[in-house]
Amino acid sequence: MIFIIKVTTNKENRALEMIHERAVQKALNVSAIARPHGLRGYIILEAMDRESAEEAAYNLPYVKGIIGKTLAYDEIKNMLQPQAEDFNIEVGDIVEMIADQFKKEKAKVIRVDKKKGEVIVSLLGAAVPIPVTVKIDNVRVIRRESEESAKEEAQKLEESKGMEDNQESGDDEDAGY
Repeated sequence: MIFIIKVTTNKENRALEMIHERAVQKALNVSAIARPHGLRGYIILEAMDRESAEEAAYNLPYVKGIIGKTLAYDEIKNMLQPQAEDFNIEVGDIVEMIADQFKKEKAKVIRVDKKKGEVIVSLLGAAVPIPVTVKIDNVRVIRRESEESAKEEAQKLEESKGMEDNQESGDDEDAGY
């Protein structure tokens, strides 16, 4: 049987440790304990019967109680086995940090690690380029390098045409002196 245990938000790990310690100490029929990623304030506990689940979680700090309904594995499978998302971040992209201590900072992507869900970026506003590793969820793409390079090439082409025109007209002016 699978039970949902309500715990204090941001104290899930500590509550999980205490429930585990009690289950081992009292040799309870608890099979598994999990803290699903992205589900704050809850712990999933698998036990043989409701009494074992209640005894494991009863009267512990941070534990608020057990939700009355038991669940089937199919109902929580997607929480326990998250699917790898297809992230659209590439090396060279300009990104904006949307969380952590670098919030609202702009950076350039140096490397993407899709397995770990992290990107390594170099902050654009920093005096010295320092690589910083952040979670993919904490960045937002502002500009693509392909768009940027296409704009730069067009700008360089215009500048080179403008310089050629100036040189041609400059030659005529020099000839007159």
